[in-house]
Parts: sequence; structure tokens; C-alpha cells
Amino acid sequence: MEPFIVGDDKVRKCLVGGGNPVFIAGPCVIESEEFTLSCADKLHKIAEKYNIQLIFKASYDKANRTSVNSFRGPGYEKGLKILERVRREIGLPVLSDVHCKEEIQPASEVLDVIQIPAFLARQTDMLVFSGKTGKPINIKKPQFASPYDTKYMLEKVMSTGNKKVMICERGTAFGYRDLVVDFRSIPIMRKWSFVIFDGTHTTQKPSAGDGISDGERWLSPYLTRAAASVGVDGFFHEVHPDPDRALSDPKTSINFQMFEMIIKQVKRIIEINLDSL
Repeated sequence: MEPFIVGDDKVRKCLVGGGNPVFIAGPCVIESEEFTLSCADKLHKIAEKYNIQLIFKASYDKANRTSVNSFRGPGYEKGLKILERVRREIGLPVLSDVHCKEEIQPASEVLDVIQIPAFLARQTDMLVFSGKTGKPINIKKPQFASPYDTKYMLEKVMSTGNKKVMICERGTAFGYRDLVVDFRSIPIMRKWSFVIFDGTHTTQKPSAGDGISDGERWLSPYLTRAAASVGVDGFFHEVHPDPDRALSDPKTSINFQMFEMIIKQVKRIIEINLDSL
């Protein structure tokens, strides 16, 4: 695997696979233009404070919500315009999900990273069309898939010649309305891909709330520290100024203070690991 750059000269570039982890962070969904720009600005300042590589994430459409009444976001046309403002005015590279092959090309004109949602990660057209854009791709590992299955998802993207791919570990469904992280999956998947660890969705209890997903955000630092100890190429966290009021994933999103604490813990673990080699 060859390290690759995320971003261009207009944003704060990130190097994936170069030994310095990438942090992917932001709210689950674009709640409004002002809200999104404010979150991005805060995260940019945190990135500068701790000298970390950061990609801003926010979904323009949450197409896989539990309830038909759940907030989905502004849609891809308005949402991409907001993310373009984040790139231009805040200077961070941006990531968002795509949900059908028709969205992929217009999304690629704005996004620095195209994300494939977990429920769509076996859809051949989604992976191939995304790969053809030449943009870095972040595949969320399906909750129902073993780490060995991800090899074939990667092959679909790489069949286009695009080798800029990451697999994001987000837990496995071993029972009703719960996820479990098998940390053996990380070194297994790192045999053929860069691996990002999702420190918030791994605390999720899918659909366990009243029409929404439940979760235990307090576990996020523990799981993230464990992943850092095993060794990963980056971390994914949904960060919100007031998680309990978030319009999507309120039970698993973390606030800025917890995110800063996690950054400090991860940096220390990485230092220890490097010193022990």
C-alpha cells in the first residue's frame, strides 16, 4: 500500500498511511449552514492546537435512518454547497457519504473523500463508480461483514486503478440491537488496506431507541485507546457542540471537550508504541 494525499493546495492536506494518524471528525449530519461552518471552524482550531491531520465530515443526507420521520439533512445539492464553503472558508478537506451512483460524480467535484455507507458497501456500482472518480474512498465496514470480506470490497474500487482506499471499522452485529468490536479485525484488514477506527459508531446500539439508535458515548475514549494500541491509520469521530441535541446520532456523538481528551490520549499511546519498537 502506498500512502496518499487527501486534499489539495486550497486546504490543509493530510497524508494517509504515512505513520501520522488522520482524524476524521464532524457532526453526523449537516443541521444548517451556520452550524456546519461553526463546527468546522472549531475543529480547525483544535487541529492547529494539537498539530493533527484532520478531515471534516458531515453527511448531506442520512438516507439510512431508522424512522421515516427522522431528520435527514439538506440533500446533496444544498449540502455540497455548504461543504464547499467549509473547504473554501475554513480550509479543511471534507468527507461525506454518497447514497446512489447518480450522486457520485457531482459529489466528487466538491468532496476530498467519498464515503461509502456500511449498508451499501457491497454494492458493486457504488464502489466502482466511486473508484473511477480518482478520489480517496472511505468504505464503512458493514456491521454484518467479517474483516476478510472487506478484501473483495476493496478489489471493486481498485479494479478502476484507484488505490486510495480506506476501510473504516465500526463494529459488528453479534446480537439484537448491539455492536461489538473485534480488535483482531484491525490487523487483518491492514494486510490489504489502510484502516480507520470509528470511535463513535462502535458505541452504537442500532435502532434500540424509540425510532432512533441508542448508544453509550462514554465508551468512546476506551475503544479509541484500544484501537490506538493495536495500531490504526486514523480515527473517525462524530463531534457535536451539544450531542444530546444532535439531530442524528445524539447518543453516540461526542462533544469538543471529549474529542480533545481523546486526541491527547491517542497521541500519548502512539508515542509509547513508537518508543517501544
